[in-house]
Amino acid sequence: MSDVLDRFDRDGYAIFREVIDRELVQEAAGHVDWLQRRHPDLRPEQLGHTLLRDDPFWLRLVSDDRLLDIAESFVGPDIALFASHYISKPPYSGQPVLWHQDAAFWPLEPMRVVTLWLAIDHSTPENGCVRLIPGSHRGDIQATRANTAVDNVLGEEIAAEVDESAAVDMVLAPGDVEVHHPNIVHGSTANTSPRRRCGLTIRYIPASTRITADEQPYPSAFHLRGEPGVNAYQPWPGFDPARHYRFTGAEVTRG
Repeated sequence: MSDVLDRFDRDGYAIFREVIDRELVQEAAGHVDWLQRRHPDLRPEQLGHTLLRDDPFWLRLVSDDRLLDIAESFVGPDIALFASHYISKPPYSGQPVLWHQDAAFWPLEPMRVVTLWLAIDHSTPENGCVRLIPGSHRGDIQATRANTAVDNVLGEEIAAEVDESAAVDMVLAPGDVEVHHPNIVHGSTANTSPRRRCGLTIRYIPASTRITADEQPYPSAFHLRGEPGVNAYQPWPGFDPARHYRFTGAEVTRG
């Protein structure tokens, strides 16, 4: 792990292969389909954190020990969830994510946070995989500017020139995890291929990082491991078969 952390410090990202088993990934893929049926008004790229507070499967997934063990290497043993989003790009029409730095958007103090990007589908350049600029996390946080010239997930982009020739494609198989720094410049292209590209972003913070948003507790703030620290947290939802996605072990889910 020390070699991985050294590379992360240098490049701003790391990749872990075959973290989550096929059965759980398949359940996550079914969860995405269920969410899209339940929220037909939302684009599949926008299945975001406000949906999480009443979703036992989502909490089961982000609290999986295999993911928390990775997160602990970067943020320490006292871990909370800040936010999580499925970004599911449908075939032929999946929206791009323009170049940006996560830290430019997030209400966190200090900006100690790590993103785990869990591949639900195969993620390739053809279907709009994540692209990163290695080492860009060592630069300053740049301003953002609106960009609605093309339909895109954020509606904003970094207000600085990006050397796209330096970008590295995050080619992932289902169950792989890519980890990146909040300051790294990254984005992804549109999906014009016949294959969906879905990934789950998970933003873990140490319990000492304060969520400074006006809404408290934050919709997706959950205590996951160790000491609870400085934040207010949402209560864990109990499983209700009439309202929730059914999954393995649902009846014994924490709640």
